[in-house]
Amino acid sequence: MTESVRFYRDMLGLKLVYGGEESSFSTFSIERNYLNLQLSGSTVTEWGRVVLHCTDVDRMHARLKSLGYAFPQPKDAPWGERFFHIKDPDGHELSIAQPIKGL
Repeated sequence: MTESVRFYRDMLGLKLVYGGEESSFSTFSIERNYLNLQLSGSTVTEWGRVVLHCTDVDRMHARLKSLGYAFPQPKDAPWGERFFHIKDPDGHELSIAQPIKGL
């Protein structure tokens, strides 16, 4: 839980509203939505992806890169988003995306 809370709070900048590094259950607020993390004895990562929108995907990429993360540059998708993918400490895939205006 410690690594995950630090990742979502400190790296991605999400607001922790319940729990924390020493808790077995933590909740992050994302505008009007929530992301819940529950401590488990094992991590099973099956395919799936959480998409987190931000206002400037290139700036977010640069920020995470400055903190030591390395992943592909953001790219434009035909469905109208600019995005890049990362994995959280447990291997869950996240898409950091920004809607492309005009599409």
